[in-house]
Amino acid sequence: MDKVVERFLKYVQINTQSVQEVETCPSTENQLALGETLVKELREIGLADVSMDAKGYVMATLPSNLDREVKTIGFIAHMDTSPDASGENVCPTLVENYGGGDILLNREKNIILSPKDFPDLLDYAGETLIVTDGTTLLGADDKAGIAEIITAMEYLAAHPEIEHGEIKVAFTPDEEIGRGADFFDVAKFNADFAYTVDGGPLGELEYENFNAASAKLTIRGRNVHPGTAKNIMINSILIAMEFNSLLPLAEKPEYTEHYEGFIHLTDIRGDVEETELHYIIRDHSKELFAQKKQVIQEAVNFLNIKYGPDTVELQLTDSYYNMKEKIEPVIEIVELAKKAMEEAEVTPKIAPIRGGTDGARLSFMGLPCPNLFTGGHNFHGRFEYIPIDSMKKAVAVILKIIELNSR
Repeated sequence: MDKVVERFLKYVQINTQSVQEVETCPSTENQLALGETLVKELREIGLADVSMDAKGYVMATLPSNLDREVKTIGFIAHMDTSPDASGENVCPTLVENYGGGDILLNREKNIILSPKDFPDLLDYAGETLIVTDGTTLLGADDKAGIAEIITAMEYLAAHPEIEHGEIKVAFTPDEEIGRGADFFDVAKFNADFAYTVDGGPLGELEYENFNAASAKLTIRGRNVHPGTAKNIMINSILIAMEFNSLLPLAEKPEYTEHYEGFIHLTDIRGDVEETELHYIIRDHSKELFAQKKQVIQEAVNFLNIKYGPDTVELQLTDSYYNMKEKIEPVIEIVELAKKAMEEAEVTPKIAPIRGGTDGARLSFMGLPCPNLFTGGHNFHGRFEYIPIDSMKKAVAVILKIIELNSR
């Protein structure tokens, strides 16, 4: 089990941040570097059909050792880390026998990980945590998932006396920018169902996620000297502010939880002549998701009537959908994971994802794919941490799922 920590600490040294603005796949070369490392490891531990294609998708097979047919299970994680925080020069630190108080991440910059801000820390008093130095993310999303899957596969390969069916593994690029399933070859993967190992704290088991879309607005103004601007100037920045004011105040992420969706302004930049706004739209309900997109469209229509045609240009793009409708017909795969957690002495926490995974899109591509925990907390930022015991439990759950499927 110590191998899972060793692997994780090695993987986080490779900066695999994805980049939204780059259109190639993968969006960054270092994802290929991590992929090459994983290909080598998978071959060394004895997996078959190990490959990495030109897009950076890594796949491998652990052949069945049974004399009977059972369903083929897949396990999937992604190689990239979030563009929202630096993944370069990650300096993980082990906090042994955590005492339940503040953790000084960076003395020079006085960066502190505190249970006052993150109360879940107190759940891990007495355990060993892996934390950042306060200047980068850690990368548990999703290098912890990769380490946990490979460690489980190594254990099975080294213990041929343990019965198991055929197991497929895959590691994908660019999940964090919504493209992780773009070139995933479901037919080549050839699993009956799979699990992404891409969740958060110990026990998470998820088969519902947001419906998701992105909205890009380009607002065009007219700039003249302010001294002669009356009835001539059109300030695109002010129109952008007006547009945002037309959106429902309560439907911002900072005011929502559980099944509540949101419209989130992620970026604004511009000048008098032209301003761009970027939003993401999220809701678990297909009907409320459609309503939120309609609200944006109606606000655009209103401003184009007020300021003239084509003042505001809208690009509205669906990203992924709630996998619930694809998982419910095969809900036994959720029950399988739940039972595996219980037998591994992990309390299942079944809740909707307030986000998405590769599994959401893969489920609509014919590969039902719920999501399992990695054990990590505070993803995408410098306060990210992961308890080592949670990583070991994730390995145990993967092995237990395989065992139960083989009975």
